Amino acid sequence: MALRMWASSTANALKLSSSASKSHLLPAFSISRCFSSGLKYANSHEWVKHEGSVATIGISDHAQDHLGEVVFVELPEEKSSVSKEKNFGAVESVKATSEIISPISGEVIEVNTKLADSPGLINSSPYEEGWMIKVKPSNPAELESLMGPKEYTKFCEEEDAAH
Repeated sequence: MALRMWASSTANALKLSSSASKSHLLPAFSISRCFSSGLKYANSHEWVKHEGSVATIGISDHAQDHLGEVVFVELPEEKSSVSKEKNFGAVESVKATSEIISPISGEVIEVNTKLADSPGLINSSPYEEGWMIKVKPSNPAELESLMGPKEYTKFCEEEDAAH
């Protein structure tokens, strides 16, 4: 259990110390995958797409790339609440288990049930089929504190360079 907690906190910060995390060994970050989507990003590597009264949340392409093959996803139930900067689930990969941190607060109105049988959708389609939850935001102003695609790309480049 202690090892799992350590792995979770390590992966959550996405500061994996294996040689695969060295920026010169990583595949190129897929800028086009995030620029075309009109997304906002948290520094914990979750993304939000806000459309009308619904915000869809998932983890970024950058995050899934660092985690490796996703083998299990734990998500909240519909009608539960999520709070900004609080854990709402977990992603288990072949490398580690990482908490999923909510970038906004609100009520969960839909959960991507496909992920229970096909967690690899997070790897193959993090912004489309690999979304995690849909939330009715309780404070839409929280979206303003998130990064746009250019800011997020720069954030990821700086983070990778530091490791």
